[in-house]
Amino acid sequence: MKRTAIAGIAGLAAALLLSGCGASGTPSAQADPNATLVAAIGGEPDKLDPQSTTSYFAFEVLENVFDTLVEPDQNLDMQPALAESWTVSDDQLTWTFTLRQGVKFQDGSDFTSADVVYSYRRIIDEKLANAWRLSAITDISAPDASTVVITVGQPTPNLLSSLGGFKGMAIVSKANVDSKKINTAPVGTGPFSVAEYVSGDHITLDANPSYWGGAPKVAKVEFRFISESATALAALRSGDVQWTDVVPTQQVSTLQSDSSVTLGLAPSNDYWYLALNEARKPWSDVRVRQAIAYAIDRDAIVQAVSYGTAVKNQLAIPKTSKWYTEYAPFSTDLEKAKALMAEAGYTGGKLDLLATKDYPQTVTAAEIIAANLKPLGIEVSIRKPDFSTWLDDEGKGNFDMFMLGWLGNIDPDDFYYAQHHSKGVNNFQKFSNAEVDTLLDAGRVETDPAKRKDLYAQAAKIIADEVSYAYLYNPAVIQVWSPSLQDYTTRSDRAIRFRTAYLTK
Repeated sequence: MKRTAIAGIAGLAAALLLSGCGASGTPSAQADPNATLVAAIGGEPDKLDPQSTTSYFAFEVLENVFDTLVEPDQNLDMQPALAESWTVSDDQLTWTFTLRQGVKFQDGSDFTSADVVYSYRRIIDEKLANAWRLSAITDISAPDASTVVITVGQPTPNLLSSLGGFKGMAIVSKANVDSKKINTAPVGTGPFSVAEYVSGDHITLDANPSYWGGAPKVAKVEFRFISESATALAALRSGDVQWTDVVPTQQVSTLQSDSSVTLGLAPSNDYWYLALNEARKPWSDVRVRQAIAYAIDRDAIVQAVSYGTAVKNQLAIPKTSKWYTEYAPFSTDLEKAKALMAEAGYTGGKLDLLATKDYPQTVTAAEIIAANLKPLGIEVSIRKPDFSTWLDDEGKGNFDMFMLGWLGNIDPDDFYYAQHHSKGVNNFQKFSNAEVDTLLDAGRVETDPAKRKDLYAQAAKIIADEVSYAYLYNPAVIQVWSPSLQDYTTRSDRAIRFRTAYLTK
């Protein structure tokens, strides 16, 4: 029987639900401790410094090299990692973390509280990519080698997810940073260490026998850079590769019936969306934005970009999250769209849609959107620059509309604050609503989970109604591996963890 490993299956398309069954190892199979696990990823990391890279390809590798103070489990709840326990003061302003004893960096040096203080101060002081996650912190101290005290200026219920949600918040070695080797030869406390980096080809990791969580069950992991899905899948079937996520969605149904591979699917916490530039007319008129939201055919977009593996959603947070809110204000209704445009006095015109060739799904969706808006008299011109140019144009406001996705979200603050607060660092669409600001500010300090969920639900509904983003769908995580690979699980946060995986002989 075909083995399909599906983690947290709720929310995937019914066809996937019906075809899947749990993956399990062969009872008589034995692990090969000398094996090298070869994983094909879609591109080369830009650098291996976890605190300064923003590349997903880098984090696929670095998930296995570095640790964070805490880390998400399969359900995305925060669990002990380098910190074995923590307490919070009655006023919610002081967090005290007790660190694991005996942990060492891969170069043999001791891990202590000073490394935690250095790592967080580096992110804050150098204003690195994730400094905003530490914005509530007013002080970090190390009263002794095994204790870290973090003081915040206000109750911060999402502090744990900010510290441990992904390896961008990894604890690094000052000596490794000072030597300037961290970009190509990083030193962490994780289950594998970087042994070889051949630019343009591969990165090889060696098992860390002294890993605090237990020695890995494979001797090496080799990450090969293979951008073409046909090449990656051919290498998997031939046995040259044992795992890959270079998988086109149109191949899912074929892979489900392929007994030579195991297909892993998980509903993700990612979301894809459209945003209109509210600094420009007519997109500053909420009625015009709503007209576009009514004109979009989300079903067609989901089918075209994901072949049914994604889940249509008109808010950011997926159904699998405890923070999910049911809300879908827009259906595909051209008559409603035309009425709103007439009310706004807008008769149509040109729209510059910013997609990127580096994410083909944005181009596919853009073509559908162009067809959707044509009956409204809106002529869509699609631009398809590389991603770095896309980011530059987004930051400069050089667009009428853009499409992209947000990855790696856990806490509701991750989904909404930076994107929709009037002072949000990623509010490139220039949305501003005083009530949303008040709700998002309140959500950041509310410690009662039920009250906090309600605050974000209220904010999310206003964000959707006023089309700060026109949300489209939550994609699935799709991975494929050899049946010889055991004890590996596809995760909704896309963390590629090989620490417990093994290859059978």
